[in-house]
Amino acid sequence: MRASPGPMRISYLDAAIIGLYLVGITLFGMRFRKGQQDLRDYFLGGRTAPWWAITFSIVATETSLLTVIGTPAIAFAGNLGFLQLVLGYIAGRILICFLFIPHYFRGEFYTAYQLIEKRFGERMRALAAGTFLVTRALAEGVRVAAIAVVVSVAFGLDAQYSVIPIALLTLIYTFEGGMKAVIWTDAIQLAIYLSGAVLAVFMLLGVIPGGWSEVVRTAAAAPGGDKLAIFDFTFSLTKAYTFWAGLLGGVFITLASHGTDQLMVQRYLAARNERDSKLALVASGFIVFAQFALFLVLGVMLYAYHQHSALAPEGASKAQLDRVFPEFVVREMPTGIRGLLIAAIFAAGMSNLSGALNSLASSSIVDFNRIRGMAADPARLVRLSRWMTVGWGVVLMLLGLIKWGGVLESGLTIASIVFQSLLGLFLLGILNRRATALGARIGMYAGLALMLWVWAATPLAWTWYVLVGSAATFAVGSVASWFTRAQPGQGAALSKPR
Repeated sequence: MRASPGPMRISYLDAAIIGLYLVGITLFGMRFRKGQQDLRDYFLGGRTAPWWAITFSIVATETSLLTVIGTPAIAFAGNLGFLQLVLGYIAGRILICFLFIPHYFRGEFYTAYQLIEKRFGERMRALAAGTFLVTRALAEGVRVAAIAVVVSVAFGLDAQYSVIPIALLTLIYTFEGGMKAVIWTDAIQLAIYLSGAVLAVFMLLGVIPGGWSEVVRTAAAAPGGDKLAIFDFTFSLTKAYTFWAGLLGGVFITLASHGTDQLMVQRYLAARNERDSKLALVASGFIVFAQFALFLVLGVMLYAYHQHSALAPEGASKAQLDRVFPEFVVREMPTGIRGLLIAAIFAAGMSNLSGALNSLASSSIVDFNRIRGMAADPARLVRLSRWMTVGWGVVLMLLGLIKWGGVLESGLTIASIVFQSLLGLFLLGILNRRATALGARIGMYAGLALMLWVWAATPLAWTWYVLVGSAATFAVGSVASWFTRAQPGQGAALSKPR
């Protein structure tokens, strides 16, 4: 049964299911307010979450709505080559367990950038945290804007302001429940949207004439080559999805996004101990691989369905292709199931947004000396942290009103341009004992300037951005350190973890 024609393309039952989900997950998250006495409770969940819950939270946080609608769009237009990048994601996680996590557990840290203060002093900590805040806010703005794509397809309305109610509900439970609410709602939302994707696969098999054999035939006959192909061993600096760009680029992207980004580091710090932190991170890599494989195959199946019933116009742009999966859900799913799947798509968006709000607030409070003079009043600190969460919620809603391009690659490109400088800074602090604060700062500026030029003036594929940029930051920072003396207030060199 299909929804009746009109502005709203889904039935009232579907809308009711979506509404119940949004209200239910909000109320569930709010219940974690109890027992919050200090920043450790609000920003780290009291370090009580089991490793498997943190694993699910890591996966849900890095997934976002971009993955749910953007990954099928990539396979719809290309093939399964994105999985080459995910192989690098797994290798990068293993390196993080050796390079970064041991240092994060050699003190009572709330943010990743406290490690930078220990090595390079307070000014560099503020610079690193500021880089994170700006970059994360911009990247998150792309993710919030993706909500509008789904609302537009489902309700047939101008979706510009549709991000606001969903962002507000996410803000409410994050404001109330802190990191504990983020972790446990992430676990639920992960289960919901993965179940939704699996259900969509089975529904597609039922509506594509010939089922899976037709998918394979159509994929093999695609004009651009077999859509079920994964590996491309061509060495190219301009193709985003080759084996070498995926493996090497994926490693460095992960070192930056999971090793230096407070959004992810905060989850490791919320683990009960270092061992649980490492276990959660490595396990998340294999789940992420399976997840991307699922969404990419879903995109190939949508392409096969598209040959029988068009889901996108000829020559569709990246932004139009982001609508393909939501369009199929609205058009073909039975009443009730349709509502569940749209709720699942929203679940991915809300899980990422809640984690971003909490991490942005934690860095703002801890890394910019907001807590000076208030350490003796934990309750006041928690209140301040909640209102900082509100402030960032408003910022992200405003950024979500901007119309971006293809959502997945837009978000990844923004992050890659800037986070390379953070990775270069962390590698300088950990690997180069002679590095100075001034040298590190010069390296960061040089790396950022280089990548802005690369982005604007060269055809280099975005998958190489972090590798090239962080290498430049490290090299320039190392050379500059030879010509500068240790600055006053600079921290001591980091000792090797035991």
